[in-house]
Amino acid sequence: MKTLAAVCSTGLGSSFMVDMNMADIVKGLGLEDCVKTTHMDMGSANENSADHFFVGKDLADAAKDRLGIDKVTVLDSIIDKEELKTKVTTYLKDAGIENK
Repeated sequence: MKTLAAVCSTGLGSSFMVDMNMADIVKGLGLEDCVKTTHMDMGSANENSADHFFVGKDLADAAKDRLGIDKVTVLDSIIDKEELKTKVTTYLKDAGIENK
């Protein structure tokens, strides 16, 4: 099972919202049995916390330094559901996980 994590500075508001939106995307793709989502704060996140991380532009540099550039996707807008869907779908496809 792959884990996708939304990360923000406090692990509360914005990461929770992105997590809920990612969960909806995963469900819409029919991938709930092989992909789970979560959220966390930057201080708690480490490269083993999830398979891939989604962060806002404000945390892009810190996240790439802390978690690894290849494990981070930067969101231009944390409220743009279409951008999130595109980026989640792209990651899953690159990871070899296709929608059902």
